[in-house]
Amino acid sequence: MNPPLVRHPLGLDGVVELAVLERAGLIESRHLGAAVVTAPDGSVLRRLGDGDAEVYGRSSLKLFQAITVMRSGVRLAGEEAVLATASHVGSQAHVRVVRDILARAGAGEDDLQCPHDWPLDRDAAVAASVAGQGKRRVTMNCSGKHASFLLACAHNGWSMRDYLSPAHPLQQLVRSTIEEFCVESVGTVGIDGCGAPVFATSLSALSRAVGRVSGAALNGGDEHSVALSAAILAHPWAIEGPGRANTVVIERLGILAKGGAEGVLVLGAADGTAVALKVLDGSPRATTMIGLELLVSVGAVDRTAADSVIADTTDRVLGAGVPVGAIRASALVRFPETGQGVQA
Repeated sequence: MNPPLVRHPLGLDGVVELAVLERAGLIESRHLGAAVVTAPDGSVLRRLGDGDAEVYGRSSLKLFQAITVMRSGVRLAGEEAVLATASHVGSQAHVRVVRDILARAGAGEDDLQCPHDWPLDRDAAVAASVAGQGKRRVTMNCSGKHASFLLACAHNGWSMRDYLSPAHPLQQLVRSTIEEFCVESVGTVGIDGCGAPVFATSLSALSRAVGRVSGAALNGGDEHSVALSAAILAHPWAIEGPGRANTVVIERLGILAKGGAEGVLVLGAADGTAVALKVLDGSPRATTMIGLELLVSVGAVDRTAADSVIADTTDRVLGAGVPVGAIRASALVRFPETGQGVQA
């Protein structure tokens, strides 16, 4: 493992312009942030801003949490493996799989320690309201991960009461997995929105780790990474929901996509080329565009295919229902030949 970094958060001196919103020829908003693109061998292809800054990977870390559950001896395959990784919309299909995982653990909805929440899926939320169900833990977008945590505890004889404690054997294994894949020690440890420990790493390390998962099949990597990647590619609906950005990217481009709160996104191509990015203001509205543009810039994704996905996953800028502008990636993102924000 590499020696510990001198830890520092992503600050104003470590960001560049990643995307802008233009309306009628005037730039109305600018999204600043940092991003790193890594090659299959983990070397840095492009670095925009401070790639060594410490960031919380948030839900992008679910890839490694799911792999940890699998490494603990739990059999996770197909839709169940994807739900362990998902930030899902709480549809009936998602909830069905979560309940299946809970049943395997001999657990119920009340054993989940994620917050109560409405489904993000509008139809499911309306149905829940009409049925008088209110907010539930099982419809919270992290419930699949929590169900898989409970399954790992049941399988290994670990306590289910405190499975979110950073000192719990499962969370210690999660930390070890993240450090192994990142080839870097974890920095700050916080508490994610769902209550689970969240581990901070550098953006460079996070990109490298994601590439090791997405490229595992071609590069002789970890067997659980191979299995998880295959499951996600086979069941992209489960990782978020039909029409949602991560699902669309996986369905149409065949690359792993996992967003995280506060403007985090990771993308991993089948050859192991990967991107990790963080938008400083926490907005996710341009993250898919930025990530795909970066993969296009290094030849990892086809230009035409990426453009189609970007068009279908990026908010339109409207005036009275008519397009009057656009959100677009910055020149620094799109044109590496400018020589700015690039490390070969």
